Amino acid sequence: MAAQPPARPRHLLPLSLGLLQGVLLLFFALFVTYDKPSARAEDVSLVANQLYGIFPFFQDIQVMLVVGLGLLLTFLPRYGLSVLTHNFLLLNFSTQWALVLQGLLQHFHHGQVHLDLHSLLTAEFAAVTVLISVGAVLGRTSLCQLLVVAACEVPVYLASEWVIITHLGVLDVGGTITIHVFSCYFGLGVSKALFGAAQRPVHPKETPTPRSDLTSLVGTLILWVFWPSFVAVPCQPGDAQHRAILNTFLAMSASAVTTVVASSLLEKDGKLSPGHLQNGSLAGGVVIGAVADMAVPPVAALALGSLSAVACTLGFRFLTPLLARKLTLQDQCGIHNLHGLPGVLGAAASAVAVLASPEDNSGSPFTQVSPAGGNTSEVPGGQRGAGGAGGQALCQAAGLAVAVGGSLLAGLLTGAVLRLPCLARPPERLCFDDSLYFTLQDQAESPELGGTAEEGALALKERV
Repeated sequence: MAAQPPARPRHLLPLSLGLLQGVLLLFFALFVTYDKPSARAEDVSLVANQLYGIFPFFQDIQVMLVVGLGLLLTFLPRYGLSVLTHNFLLLNFSTQWALVLQGLLQHFHHGQVHLDLHSLLTAEFAAVTVLISVGAVLGRTSLCQLLVVAACEVPVYLASEWVIITHLGVLDVGGTITIHVFSCYFGLGVSKALFGAAQRPVHPKETPTPRSDLTSLVGTLILWVFWPSFVAVPCQPGDAQHRAILNTFLAMSASAVTTVVASSLLEKDGKLSPGHLQNGSLAGGVVIGAVADMAVPPVAALALGSLSAVACTLGFRFLTPLLARKLTLQDQCGIHNLHGLPGVLGAAASAVAVLASPEDNSGSPFTQVSPAGGNTSEVPGGQRGAGGAGGQALCQAAGLAVAVGGSLLAGLLTGAVLRLPCLARPPERLCFDDSLYFTLQDQAESPELGGTAEEGALALKERV
């Protein structure tokens, strides 16, 4: 007779989530408002032009995060409903939480927080870090644990972003350092602290199927199409935004082609790995963010895209198994290969680009815009601060160090919190399974949870 699933607090999720939403609702009721409409025709026209300029980018990013990223995570064949739901829920909760914190820190005037589309967009950038980080622990964590990750990560991200962009003056318009590197090492820190030194064998429900790989690849294609909007939206409208779109497309085009080459060379009989295609094709979008608006030659964007794809593919083939074996580090979605390695490469490329920039950059300044909505400043000829190009290159390296060190430490502390029994971590045999959260038709017809010999072995191990 199959063992019954262990008791799980039935009302923990609705009570905790309802409480969090209630607190956010109360804050919005007391402090958040919209700007009053202006009666001046020129002001109305200016607001309309700004709206028409930013809203298409906003819509593109919505499609990326809700549809593209959600589908990308469906490579787990029996966890598709859960990852789509968790991704959607975490995006909404994290965005609201970021709006509260950003409002208090940046937009709190005369007892009110003024909300506009730009502040909503920058709050979604903070939410992106959560969606990336949880990829390291996806499938072996409960939704309550993921909500704790979101609650902890958003304020740490905002603090890290302030130090890197505002205090150090790092150039990172596309979030290579502030978003991708930060979220990667935060997620790895959470994973290491949560799962400790225990070596975990491959779960029988982890292995993708052709159908799950297909839906995941569709998510990759959606992300690939809309990624230039994600990089370009923080740029100054005009030349900087134009360059960012072109550089991002070139980098991602090169990464897509190079991924096929690298995967074919690494796999047996010259065949392709779906996992390589799903991730390596996006690596160019990660690496280009730090230099997207700089006046770099087109060949530099192509070269960075190719290098990032090679790094990502080699990471999946060699580095992930090595880290799992030597450091017992679990990285379920390979976020280190897609966000960490290309992010570090992009940070290094930004330092080189600053050093290589001429004194007179043809009148085209580097535009420094915080992905989280900080102030805009222009840096003629790539020089910022008293140290010139050399000083700016050191700032780029310092920003990378802050992103890696700060996020890793914060992730380790957050992972330690997730070990609390009250957060309802799922039992091993119900990991990577939609039946933990959803009533499924096939489950109703066949109530036994374990249908394979491997699942039966997991149930027996838990019983013992």
